[in-house]
Amino acid sequence: MARIAGRNGALYAGITSGGTAEPIAYLTQWTLDASSDRTDVTAFGDTAKAYVQGLPDAQGTFSGWYDSASAQLYTAAVDGVARKTYLYPDRTTPSVYFFGTCFYDFSIDTSVDGAVSISGSWASATSMSKVG
Repeated sequence: MARIAGRNGALYAGITSGGTAEPIAYLTQWTLDASSDRTDVTAFGDTAKAYVQGLPDAQGTFSGWYDSASAQLYTAAVDGVARKTYLYPDRTTPSVYFFGTCFYDFSIDTSVDGAVSISGSWASATSMSKVG
């Protein structure tokens, strides 16, 4: 796969508990941070620090414009239920994506001199996988 522009990215999530994942309206950005715990196991006499790899973690953020006709991710943030989640770097290449189930947080920002925007974060409830 070549380098791509982010303009065709998408975040799909189950808006209702147990629902089918669908695109979240009017998002402009999402992030995925995949990392793992590392435990220092350096011992006497070692010539450099030594680590063992622990459990993987996945977290991220999203932001965009508020849609008064959709729950977007507000319901997911307040009911505490993990949602099916799919992150597409480029939805015109639907064979490449990240997926898992996630918990969401949601924020809304309203100002007199700007459009109403949303943002939030997510954290994996299961392991995240990459397809493609």
